[in-house]
Amino acid sequence: MKRLIGTLIALFAFLIVAFISETNQEKAEQKQPTVGILQTMSHPALDQIHRGIIQGLKEEGYFEGKNIKIDFQNAQGDQSNLKSMGDRFIGEHAALTIGIATPAVQSLANTLGDTPVIMGAVSDPLGAHLVKSLARPGGKITGVQDRQPIAAQLKLMKTIMPDLKKVGVVYTSSDDSSTSEYREFKQLAEKQGLNVTPYTITSTNDIEQVAQTLAGKVQAVYVPTDNTVASGIATLLKATNAVKIPVFPAADTMVKSGGLATRCVSQYDMGILTGRMAGQVLHGKNPATLPVKRVTHYETVINAKTAEKLNIHIPASVLSAAQKKGRIIK
Repeated sequence: MKRLIGTLIALFAFLIVAFISETNQEKAEQKQPTVGILQTMSHPALDQIHRGIIQGLKEEGYFEGKNIKIDFQNAQGDQSNLKSMGDRFIGEHAALTIGIATPAVQSLANTLGDTPVIMGAVSDPLGAHLVKSLARPGGKITGVQDRQPIAAQLKLMKTIMPDLKKVGVVYTSSDDSSTSEYREFKQLAEKQGLNVTPYTITSTNDIEQVAQTLAGKVQAVYVPTDNTVASGIATLLKATNAVKIPVFPAADTMVKSGGLATRCVSQYDMGILTGRMAGQVLHGKNPATLPVKRVTHYETVINAKTAEKLNIHIPASVLSAAQKKGRIIK
């Protein structure tokens, strides 16, 4: 009988300890703020931004599973997914949300409530009506502007191709960011005597047809920051490389995929800055008064394989710039 009583007491004590432990764990989980990350679609450039965000949060002292919960959602380019995933974050009472690329940020901006939204790489926050000003956003949205050095990209193109006269620009007509970059590129290029022809697409299904119309009409192709083109870059490069037309993309990931060269801001660095700004808001900073930031340094990236395939000579000055600050893909 005494043994039975002892066993029951031990069992009762074990259950109490287990209950207290579980209760403490639940309380700890409840204390962890949820950070919702919404990515527009999958392609290497946006994936790099996502990885950078996680690193940036760590630099601000936030670690997934330790003191924050991260809910990562990828809309895979579907507008309806963007809305439902944004609503999901609201239902989770997320402390903060992060949008990777303009469509994701716009969707989060349209969700109800005052949950802070951090922009991850938006080319034109003002044109997209996301903030009132870059210095003082004035609402629930702040973050990182994807400001590519378009003048430097144009200079790179002319240095590699001194006889360049005709340039085609492939971009998505409904993408605010790529449209903004196209306009800036066109303005700068035409001031320097270049003829710029736009080739717009509405989805990746249009890329092959558009690429085939480039032959004989342009000497080079410029691709701005464009998620749709980035996700279908292999199709574009297959067509342009076949007719020896070099592609100068805005993102280093597209050079790695077979583009010729770029001078660009690192997608990973933009992600780190986005994550750090998210951490600052979690620490208590007000997004309405936290200025929009951007990465100010850029790198030169050359694809030596593509240059050889297209029989294009890369000047020593460009190679030197890539070696000093950037990389040469061989």
